[in-house]
Amino acid sequence: MERTGKLVNIGFGNFVVADRIIAIVNPNSAPMKRLKEEAKEGHRLIDATQGRKTRSIIITDSNHVILTAIQTETIAQRFLSDITKLKDEENE
Repeated sequence: MERTGKLVNIGFGNFVVADRIIAIVNPNSAPMKRLKEEAKEGHRLIDATQGRKTRSIIITDSNHVILTAIQTETIAQRFLSDITKLKDEENE
């Protein structure tokens, strides 16, 4: 897979490289809470919430776990929008 370097806005001036995202999940389930704790213990947790409530968790291919205060659906829409733009650019 070719890396494009496209960024996804995860709120408050924070961005993640779109190609590195494996999953965008809701943080309210017990498994996600465990994942968050395991990442914290393993020094793989990145808190991008700016002190606000965690509304989604992003899991990357490097096994980092990123917390964000933006809704899961909003990040997914931004992610899909970037993929659509990329495909349109490739077709031109």
